[in-house]
Amino acid sequence: MSSLPVYQLLKTASEQWPNEPAVYDEYGTLTFKELFEETEELKINLLKLGITSGMGVGVMARNGRNFITGIFAVIGCGACVMPLSHQLKSAELDDVLNEAQLYAILDDLNGVTPTATKSSLIKLKIDSFRFSTTNISQSHIFAAHVFQPAFIRFTSGTTGKSKGVVVSHCSVEERITAANKALNLSVGDTVVWVLPMAYHFVVSIVLYVKYGAAIAIAKDFLAKNIIEITNQHKGTLLYASPMQIRLLANDTSETMLPSLKKVISTSAAISADVCNAFKKRFGINVSQAYGIIEIGLPIINTIKSEEQPDAVGYALPDYQVEILDDNHNLLPIGSVGHLAIKGPGMFDAYLTPPMLREQVLKNGYFLTADYASKSIDGLVKVEGREKSMINVSGNKVFPEEVEAVLENLPEIKLARISGTPHPLMGQIVQAEIVLAEGASIDVEEVLTYCRKKLSTYKIPQRVKIVDSLPMTGSGKIQRY
Repeated sequence: MSSLPVYQLLKTASEQWPNEPAVYDEYGTLTFKELFEETEELKINLLKLGITSGMGVGVMARNGRNFITGIFAVIGCGACVMPLSHQLKSAELDDVLNEAQLYAILDDLNGVTPTATKSSLIKLKIDSFRFSTTNISQSHIFAAHVFQPAFIRFTSGTTGKSKGVVVSHCSVEERITAANKALNLSVGDTVVWVLPMAYHFVVSIVLYVKYGAAIAIAKDFLAKNIIEITNQHKGTLLYASPMQIRLLANDTSETMLPSLKKVISTSAAISADVCNAFKKRFGINVSQAYGIIEIGLPIINTIKSEEQPDAVGYALPDYQVEILDDNHNLLPIGSVGHLAIKGPGMFDAYLTPPMLREQVLKNGYFLTADYASKSIDGLVKVEGREKSMINVSGNKVFPEEVEAVLENLPEIKLARISGTPHPLMGQIVQAEIVLAEGASIDVEEVLTYCRKKLSTYKIPQRVKIVDSLPMTGSGKIQRY
């Protein structure tokens, strides 16, 4: 066993399938051998720059080969990597760096410029990475309470009040091995990639590398381009959000997808109507998958995707899924309660405050904060997502973060953010604001301010000025 098992997965793939395609992107084809060689070269440069075990390093890039090489190169140095979206705004990125205490960040110059103590360029085969150090000392031990941390992700995609989830090398291997018992990917498969890599990497990109599947990266999620890349590279699996599946279902061309074997919907709930429309258009069932940062992919609906497409499915062989009451006791079949899961590859700890997995689990189960029911044969259906969270095209928006931005404006006394249904996006963000006494405000100026502070999908699409907002007895905003 390598001392860095996740990096060893890429090295082994390059030895087993050197000439098989690993990545198809806008620049052409990259074999597993070439992917490893480019990653190894970048790793050597990072080692020269002082990256080593015990450090936390962010990688911020758009979807593509360089994002993959950047992630694996950091891990190959022994550091823990944090995938970051290139769509983050400066304030969001600063929050991430401050909360996670990352020593350095690697970015492909497609997003904001990180605040840095010093920076330099690393030339790649195609394009460059900017390497920037922060004000965190080299001696700072990242996630010191975790043995061999490999990945760190914040549950909301940025920081604020969200939790930093740390996953070790061992847990990564466990969860991708468990997940492939349902996905059954191997050499010869091609995954059509349309999701943001920053939010989907471990039980996806790392898994594909381990099992020799190629990744065909779509340049955008327009139906025409997804169809084109699927047929060009004989895609066998489409892993997409409900919005992307909805766009495909509405495609009016007559082009089919003959090579496609599986379509998996993730990130947010998908309606039966969308699944049925996709089946009618392409003749392929859509399977929901229940993915969660703390566990991976424990539930998928490949068995009853046609009869009950709105169910998230059955527990994978290595997982146990139960519905619990408020006291963490088992509920009768058919009851709605807390969705609880146990199995391999669980997160190792939360970052701050440091909290090991064992301190979080309840009787060995992780409570997901979703409400669900389970049929007598084990089919799981999520009845209600975490109430405060908003899903915009598969992107998670936490109201507290947007409210905090709005309430920085002196004219705004109080703000409440909620999600409202949208036929294409799933949900959009709605803001209700209470003005300070005697204040007035221009809504467009509010939105301009938000654009400077927040990712595009977090910006309110509707703004209402209200006289007051309902409050709970403890002084908190009452949510819907």
